[in-house]
Amino acid sequence: MAKRSISKGVIKDIVIVVVAVLVIWIGLQIAFGTQNPFYVVASGSMIPVLQVYDIIIIQGHEPFEEVQVGDIIVFDRPSDHNRVIVHRVQAILDENPKTIRTQGDANPTWIRGTDYPITEEEYIGKVAYVIPQVGYITQILKPPMNYIIIVVVIGIMIIKQFTGKKKDVEDLVSKETLKELSDIGKMEVDSEYSEDIKKSEITEEEIDNLEDLKEESKTDKENNQ
Repeated sequence: MAKRSISKGVIKDIVIVVVAVLVIWIGLQIAFGTQNPFYVVASGSMIPVLQVYDIIIIQGHEPFEEVQVGDIIVFDRPSDHNRVIVHRVQAILDENPKTIRTQGDANPTWIRGTDYPITEEEYIGKVAYVIPQVGYITQILKPPMNYIIIVVVIGIMIIKQFTGKKKDVEDLVSKETLKELSDIGKMEVDSEYSEDIKKSEITEEEIDNLEDLKEESKTDKENNQ
């Protein structure tokens, strides 16, 4: 029973954490208008504005039509869409459909297939915020360290659940023990024991009466003499 209770408690905690994470993540997606609002800068092409391991927060609600020269945007590499790039808009090549060209601040020139041609199809969003160097955490969370952290967290949850159950049992025993001790003076009267007491009380009364009779008899004798 204890094992079953512990398992249910751990599963419940895990479900709560997972649901909370999902709710927060979906909320962020809605708020920033993109499937992934957070990216870690992985190259030095935007130094000194963006450093490697900076975290950038993307605003996907910023329409592509309103993107201007000088904006820092995030987009899929137009040549194959297999890499996410963050560069500054360097030129608007066409307005219908809108097509732009970008360039990294640290790069000597733009790169075909990477910096252009960028259309609304490649566009992800505009950089809204930068959190410096927090991206180092992603290095810590790489395998196998992320699995170790997960195991440690689950282990802590199990230990917490177990110690919590143990404490509840100890508290229960303590309360029951105290109740029993407090009820010692409130035990119901045993009927047989009560009858014996009553009998013994009657016998003592009779003995007293007999003693009185003896005393009276002795006094009468002395008076007659």
